[in-house]
Amino acid sequence: MPLTDSHAHLDFYEEDREEVLRRAYAAGVHTILAIGIGEGPATMHHALEIATATTGADLPAIYASVGIHPQEAAQVTDEALARIASLAADPRCIAIGEIGLDYYHIENPDPSIQKQGFIAQMEIAAAAKKPIIIHCRTSELATPEAKEKFGAADAWEDLLSLIAAHWTSHNLGGIMHCFSGTVDQALHSLEAGFYLSFAGNLTYPRSQSIRDAAAAAPANRILVETDAPFLAPIPHRGERNEPALVTHTAGTLATLRGISSEELAAITTENFHRLFPATYRTPAA
Repeated sequence: MPLTDSHAHLDFYEEDREEVLRRAYAAGVHTILAIGIGEGPATMHHALEIATATTGADLPAIYASVGIHPQEAAQVTDEALARIASLAADPRCIAIGEIGLDYYHIENPDPSIQKQGFIAQMEIAAAAKKPIIIHCRTSELATPEAKEKFGAADAWEDLLSLIAAHWTSHNLGGIMHCFSGTVDQALHSLEAGFYLSFAGNLTYPRSQSIRDAAAAAPANRILVETDAPFLAPIPHRGERNEPALVTHTAGTLATLRGISSEELAAITTENFHRLFPATYRTPAA
């Protein structure tokens, strides 16, 4: 069973995108979810354009999402929200995201602004009947300046509270992208109907809490991703990441769970198809 990269920023590959995609297919990565946040609302359509334009026997099937990252939450205007809704109507757009909360960088909008943008996009996802892709980054490891700005605010606590109030009842689920929380946060995410997607940081020596969550998660709720071009897994840490390298993360996850890489590929790809039924079908050329 081929692998699925459930989260890659393909619009970052401007000069060698086709070569990147060919390497992915050759490595056994036959489906990719291209994340449509761009560099803000003005460019969030690029992932969908890539998904629409990518065809070929030796290229992966590409699907897209659309959304506004919490770092850009100040740009969640009525016009931007209408654009998300319009793009989400395309069959190749299978999710809204990545959206959520980020209390890590001092330049990020205040929590109140991020929360408003998150709620507004959950409402669009509910209307479109599409899952959401969550970004959550706490201020725990942030700079002292960011810690001072965000104070005692906890991104995970705030995120799960908003999901409970505005999302869970829709029974549409979603993905906790690049899951980097604790076993307890994983449990709460699972209870809210989310899949846990593990990225290259799963392979890093200091990521024991992530590995604990990855080992404990039920088999029918796990995914793998690159977050390319970021978070390259060991042995490529520090290099530009790309979808082909999801094989390393998948291998680590398989070892943690005591199964073969082939079985892990089959499980995670089937999970992706279950969350996004439209991906069972090969996109039309």
